[in-house]
Amino acid sequence: MFRRKDFYVNARAVIEREGEHGREVLLQVRAKPGQPRTLELPGGQLDPFESIPAALRREVMEETGLTVTAFLDDPRATTSSAPGGDVECLTPAFVYQTTRGPVDSVGFFFRVQASGEPLTRGDHAEAPRWVPVRDLRTQVQTRPEDFNWLTLAALRHLYAHPWADA
Repeated sequence: MFRRKDFYVNARAVIEREGEHGREVLLQVRAKPGQPRTLELPGGQLDPFESIPAALRREVMEETGLTVTAFLDDPRATTSSAPGGDVECLTPAFVYQTTRGPVDSVGFFFRVQASGEPLTRGDHAEAPRWVPVRDLRTQVQTRPEDFNWLTLAALRHLYAHPWADA
């Protein structure tokens, strides 16, 4: 019998703010034992039957200590209830699927704003820092090894779209 390896569903955040150098994005250092210490965007796995927005808020809080206050993309969400179960439909910034690599996963990235002060150390994350988008774009191009593979792919995707120049 075929047995599928572990499969993960994730909610991830691009946390943005207006800073003294224009629009900034929060990056953190991955601090998970046995994994490289690379830059990443916050996020993680959904718990069983947890809504995607709830997972996003929880993961951002656990890793950064920040509270998600706004979704910057079209936040439309609808819930449908039927005798067989409940279904939530929503619009993320973008969706990803790994097609090769260390984990088999799909996930949803949302551009959000958050309030509070970032934790120095959160759940498998530390050393958060606000990075101006223009500097982040340069770092992605010149030092891609600074980022974990999923964050690098996400940032490359984001900078291919018009919002990156806004």
